[in-house]
Amino acid sequence: MEDNEKILILDFYGQFNQLIARRVRECNVYSEIVPFDISIDKIKEIAPKGIIFTGGPASVYEKDAPTVNKEIFNLGIPILGICYGMQLISYMLGGNVEKASRREYCIKSVNLDDSSPLFDGFENTNDCLMTHNDYVSKLPDGFRKIGYTDDCPISAMSNENKKIYGIQFHPEVNHTKNGIKIIHNFLYNICNCKGDWNMSSFVEETVQSLKEKIRDKKALCALSGGVDSSVAAVLLNKAIGKNLTCIFVDHGLLRKNEGDEVEKVFKEQFDINLIRVNAKDKFLSKLAGVTDPESKRKIIGEEFIRTFEEEAKKIGKVDFLVQGTIYPDVIESGVGKGQTIKSHHNVGGLPDYVDFKEIVEPLRNLFKDEVRKTGLELGIPENLVYRQPFPGPGLAIRIIGDITEEKLEILKEADYIFRDEIAKARLDRVLNQYFAVLTNLRSVGVMGDDRTYDYTLALRAVETSDFMTANFAKIPYDVLENVSTRIVNEITNINRIVYDITSKPPATIEWE
Repeated sequence: MEDNEKILILDFYGQFNQLIARRVRECNVYSEIVPFDISIDKIKEIAPKGIIFTGGPASVYEKDAPTVNKEIFNLGIPILGICYGMQLISYMLGGNVEKASRREYCIKSVNLDDSSPLFDGFENTNDCLMTHNDYVSKLPDGFRKIGYTDDCPISAMSNENKKIYGIQFHPEVNHTKNGIKIIHNFLYNICNCKGDWNMSSFVEETVQSLKEKIRDKKALCALSGGVDSSVAAVLLNKAIGKNLTCIFVDHGLLRKNEGDEVEKVFKEQFDINLIRVNAKDKFLSKLAGVTDPESKRKIIGEEFIRTFEEEAKKIGKVDFLVQGTIYPDVIESGVGKGQTIKSHHNVGGLPDYVDFKEIVEPLRNLFKDEVRKTGLELGIPENLVYRQPFPGPGLAIRIIGDITEEKLEILKEADYIFRDEIAKARLDRVLNQYFAVLTNLRSVGVMGDDRTYDYTLALRAVETSDFMTANFAKIPYDVLENVSTRIVNEITNINRIVYDITSKPPATIEWE
């Protein structure tokens, strides 16, 4: 990435910051989220083609509100301020920012000046998502109004000479019509980007970089079978071949046939040094009688580390430890930020259970959709690349209550049928996540002339663009009927099927 043109995204703790970075990359320009207080010297060193100020929850006139060094406006680098970012530009350059009489959180029709290069190719109005408490009430000197609504008289502003722009709405979200076109215009009309960021060039550059870094030394990778670790492993294999060893700890909590599929792909197709550890009995023994979901996670995480450590010790000293860390892991863990959303096991501190010199994270700068594209570039089968998101603890947190081998087998079969019917209905690439949950609830049923008292199974399917919010999927009734009929007829111990129609929020996607 060192030679690619870059857009720096200054993070003011807005809820859509990752979306901004993703939209820029969708326009084939590499973007990077950095702290709002990045130094001027560091910006000069990076030499970005443009800078974007994100939104944020603060008010610019408050004490201790996040701000920037005013020198940033004199660097000659194009700047786009979004929401809080626009207000900060105005406030720092002599305009006025005031509290609105009422907060706006809605889609509004914004009148746009299509003579501005930011709105080139637009009609006179555009539906945009507004989310703000404050507004710019007076423009700074040298700026002109290029957008307005009835309630927000300055919805967009520009200083064409300095190439500084501000918009009160959010172009990065799907709610804003043609939002990506606004970002595209900023990148190409204002920043004069060439658009040299794509997955094929990323693969080529990364493989070459890994070859130069690792050379003839040894690397070790913990392969879970998930998309991130799989793509990381294949990238390393392409770079260093047999100098890579992958340890696949099969805790027995994977979906039906998944362990065998992972082993087949990596051994047969890619000829990777793969050690599969079948540790199902060990994990189930540790989980016996445990019902609390957080306790399940901790037990599985600790046991995974111990099992991996045992196998790694047999290999001996390695030079590099490979991890499938991706960009959202880094951002959400608060690396370089003042705020932590959640911690990730791949970020922040090197594990002490393997004898190695350095950690390698080849996907550290990629979003999930980019990881999938990289996987396809590398020739990984589509069914693995587009495998459903799957939690590290596996089916353990899709079984409510205690975990037994019987429950595990019931859930594996039910989940397999659900996924099979979704694929037959050609909904597998439409739905973003879908799975079955074995509840701890038993209810009365009738099978033939017999009374049953068996488990209730819940089905869950959602549609989402970012997994931060999600809507329950409106699966056709005939598909749900087929799933229900097959499960109760093919699997003993289930006599009732329910479908989860809760969105996120208020619910989470997973049940535990």
